[in-house]
Amino acid sequence: MESEIASETGPVVVVTGAGKGLGAAFARRWGERGGRVVVNNRAHPGVPSTAETVAQEIRAAGGRAVAETGDVSADGAAEAIVGTAIDSFGGLDALILNAGIAGDAARFVDSDPAAFHAVMAINFHANVALVKAALPHLLESAAGRILFVSSTAGLYGVHGRAAYAASKGALNGFALSLADELRRAAIGVNILMPYAATNMTGGVLTPELERLMAPDTVADAACWLTSPDCTATGEMWVAGAGFARQATVREAATLAAHPSEAERDAPAQFPDGQAAFQDFLSAVTERMNASEKAEAL
Repeated sequence: MESEIASETGPVVVVTGAGKGLGAAFARRWGERGGRVVVNNRAHPGVPSTAETVAQEIRAAGGRAVAETGDVSADGAAEAIVGTAIDSFGGLDALILNAGIAGDAARFVDSDPAAFHAVMAINFHANVALVKAALPHLLESAAGRILFVSSTAGLYGVHGRAAYAASKGALNGFALSLADELRRAAIGVNILMPYAATNMTGGVLTPELERLMAPDTVADAACWLTSPDCTATGEMWVAGAGFARQATVREAATLAAHPSEAERDAPAQFPDGQAAFQDFLSAVTERMNASEKAEAL
């Protein structure tokens, strides 16, 4: 992909949770594409700022970026993050809401209520606050865009991750509602559900699949969905390994008054997020194998 040097007129993009992994990949890619990037990731005492490291990498490559080191769930964090964009670049065009935590793996019956609330605070409530703070500026943009980085866990649930799945399900509902409310204002609001090699997939992927599904392979999708050229809104996209597919909510035809009496069809559905993830991996592997066979002929 061609890299463009950031200019004074490139979109101003805030990326939260951008100190590593997916967020860092999104920030770097927007830097390559000419965006002016606010790289957010919370700082830890005595540890070099990962947000500043990523911002420096973008600047070293000829782009424009500043670091913002606040905790997205802290009081006043939303206003501070938006303020950094306004003070540094004079406006705000796009949000990539990537910051999030998985929480501890445990059955809900054994879980700690405080830990459940902590996941909701970062994964959901912090995003609500940031959207609220950013909307006045996005409404002034020629192409305001909001991208919620969610998960198929919010569609299907995941065993032992009730808090995480609940936070992402709430995020999906919030995003789709916003898309409807902001349609007339021409602000695009979409959802990206990445399948990528991150801390959550540690030990699940083979070394080859970890390479194939590096965070960088999702970056183009994130940049497209927050670009002025993208007119889509209210859509959910699953992406990984350079591939993408749209996710939709589907209900079968009404066939009976009581569910137990209905003749059910067989839509493309999965029992949980892990099954959807494995299906996606199988599809990617088949596609890659087919490509290699074609090249060998």
